[in-house]
Amino acid sequence: MTRPARLAIGVVSAGRVGSVLGAALARAGHTIVAASGISADSLRRAERLLPGVPLLPADEVARRADLVLLAVPDDALPGIVRGLVATASLRAGQIVVHTSGAHGIEVLRPAAELGVLPLALHPVMTFTGRAEDLERMATCCVGVTAAAGDDAAWNVGEALTVEMGAEPVRVPEAARPLYHAALAHGANHLVTLVADCAELLRGCDIDGVGDAERLLGPLLSAALDNVLRHGDRALTGPVARGDTGTVRAHLAVLADRAPDVLPSYTTLARRTVARATASGVLGGDAAAELTALLDNPADGRNHL
Repeated sequence: MTRPARLAIGVVSAGRVGSVLGAALARAGHTIVAASGISADSLRRAERLLPGVPLLPADEVARRADLVLLAVPDDALPGIVRGLVATASLRAGQIVVHTSGAHGIEVLRPAAELGVLPLALHPVMTFTGRAEDLERMATCCVGVTAAAGDDAAWNVGEALTVEMGAEPVRVPEAARPLYHAALAHGANHLVTLVADCAELLRGCDIDGVGDAERLLGPLLSAALDNVLRHGDRALTGPVARGDTGTVRAHLAVLADRAPDVLPSYTTLARRTVARATASGVLGGDAAAELTALLDNPADGRNHL
């Protein structure tokens, strides 16, 4: 794999992702010539991770750079690209990279028409914007998208990824929406699920549950490790066992104590029934009984 020449890199903007990727590229030997950042958080991140890098408006950042790194929210990306084109901030021969998981390179078409090399490099990781993210880059993959048939562009994207310490994975343009939906469904909704579980535990009023995260940590870490290793064979718990009575009790207490959590519990329990049945973990009769209960949780509560 050809290593890119040393590049002058401009970061738009110095958010959680941009500041970390900028620091990773600087560590690989590239020069961060400028970054954009407005919020106080962005300024602090730049001071920590991009020390000495001037903070400038986005158009000035792009004009100074060989590689323009667009680390902006998904919905803001099309407008940023159009704005940089309209202000003549991009030129032929530059590399323009965005970090959005939801977009491929089509969003960069206005820039590509000027003769820039368009790339999408999406790190499959959550970012805090702190120095430890740099070490996590060594354990993550990066979804790389370049123009179909342009081997040189794919090679540049993969080489930049390797330089940052990550593993490149080629993601075709047409696959980006489902690819990103899968990742967001897992990572983002996992945070919501765990936060809900911790809140429920803190409402139990029993000794030792003040630190709900300490109680959850080993259990959830083991569950995550098991499913990544074994898939549906890792399923445990009352649904996988067909314990309808236990599920009925869960529905009742959630309806009474946490009605806002009840809909997500029933939705995920239905998916668990479906996966447990398809994998042979759960028998058909038990699955039918559980499905009937989950479809009509109020009827189940009336039998308690």
